[in-house]
Amino acid sequence: MALLTSNTPLDVVKHLMLIALVGLMLVLGFFYVYLPVSTHHGETITVPKVTGMNVAGLEDYLDERKLAYFVDDSSYNPGVRPFTVLVQDPAPGEKVKEGRKIYIQVSMKNPPVIKMPKLTGNSSKAAMLILKSYDLVAGQVQLVPDLASGAVLKQLVNGKEIAPGASIAKGTQVDLVVGDGQGNQTFAVPNLVNKPADEAITLLLGQGLQKGEVFEQPAEEGQVPGTVVRQRPMAGPDATIRMGQLVDIWVAK
Repeated sequence: MALLTSNTPLDVVKHLMLIALVGLMLVLGFFYVYLPVSTHHGETITVPKVTGMNVAGLEDYLDERKLAYFVDDSSYNPGVRPFTVLVQDPAPGEKVKEGRKIYIQVSMKNPPVIKMPKLTGNSSKAAMLILKSYDLVAGQVQLVPDLASGAVLKQLVNGKEIAPGASIAKGTQVDLVVGDGQGNQTFAVPNLVNKPADEAITLLLGQGLQKGEVFEQPAEEGQVPGTVVRQRPMAGPDATIRMGQLVDIWVAK
């Protein structure tokens, strides 16, 4: 009958140390052998410059360098060829892992369509700022007789009125029709001769006219100093004037 032997405490310690050693080797092998081999640990690729390139040839170009790309934005620029790369991330020269995606912004073929803003009722200066904020181009400014001085009366595209809210492409030229502040109402030239200068000026302003030059000249026989002795334009049966125009007067000293 064979004798049964039992492990001594020393044998147990030896077995535990052997198991711990094997476990340590497995852990070290995983982190320092398997992972570096499987993930190409420490290997990086220098990001090339792709801005200015056309998207058509970008895929093959990056495939050769074991990289990829993704279009995450686009914008319109009339001075740039369509589908040209405008911006890239990461930037050229940065170090990345193999297979990394390069995020790019590309120029659009057609300008985006927006809603036409309301310019009428604004001053021409304010209208210019609004156009700029909408990426629209301020075109010609046509002055027409109207009492609303400097106010936008019409907004035009290609000679035709365009209503606020209508669809319009960014970069479109918008022309403005602006009031000249004078209006087109005509009436008889008021007679200022022999009136006191201050009364004559008040009369001009009350009729929507503007005081022009005030000249002084020595009073002649029969003329009262301080009164108007001459005016331009002169009053008469057929003389007419438009609102907002200037009237010059000569006053006796």
